[in-house]
Amino acid sequence: MRGQSERLPVNRLFFVGRNYHAHAVEMGRPVDKTSARPFYFTKTPSTLVASGATVAYPPETSNYQFEMELVLAIGAPGFRVKAEAAHQLIYGYACGLDMTRRDLQLVARDQGRPWDLGKDVEESSVCSEIMPMPGVVLEQGEIELSVNGQVKQKSDLNKLIWNIRELIADLSLFYHLQPGDLIYTGTPEGVGPVVSGDRITGHVEGVGEIALNVGPAA
Repeated sequence: MRGQSERLPVNRLFFVGRNYHAHAVEMGRPVDKTSARPFYFTKTPSTLVASGATVAYPPETSNYQFEMELVLAIGAPGFRVKAEAAHQLIYGYACGLDMTRRDLQLVARDQGRPWDLGKDVEESSVCSEIMPMPGVVLEQGEIELSVNGQVKQKSDLNKLIWNIRELIADLSLFYHLQPGDLIYTGTPEGVGPVVSGDRITGHVEGVGEIALNVGPAA
C-alpha cells in the first residue's frame, strides 16, 4: 500500500467485462446500458503479481494482450449495498493489468464456453501499490497505457459504462463483498498484443503507475 510497509490481504479478484463503450465495440460486442447489466469473471488470487515484475510469455497462445484498468480495493464488508451507500465499502484504488490469452478467450467466447483458459492465466493479474482513499468515489481521471514508450490506450474514467457506485451495488447482489476483494473495473479501447521483451507502462490519474516486463516464453 502506498506509503506503508503493510500489504493488503487479498481475498478475491473480480473483473468487469466490457465497461467502456469503445472497447466493447472493438471486441464486436457493443453494450446498451438500458437493456444490459454488468457482467463479471474471476481469476484465482495466485495469478496476482506486483507492478514492476517480469512475467513469462504464457504457453499455448500467440496473441497475449494487455488491458489497462482501474482497480478498486474493498475495505469493508457489504451485501446488497445501495448505490448511494457504496462509498462506505471503498478502501482505495490501484492501477491494474488484466493480461489475456486473447486467441483462447475468443475461441471460448464464440463456442459459448467459459473464458478460464484465456483469462485465468498464471501471472496475469498485475496490480500496483494501492492508494488509500477511504470513501472516495473516483468519477474522472486519465487512464493510459504504453508499450515500449508508445501510447496504446488512453481514455478517462468518466467513460465507464457502469461507474464505481453502480459496480459495487450490482456485484454486492451476488456476493458478500469482503475487505481485500479487488475489482478490476474494465479496460478502454486500444487493447493489443505484446511479445517477449516488451515493457508495458501505464498510469491512472491521481492513483499511480504500473509497469510490467514480458519475459521469454514459459
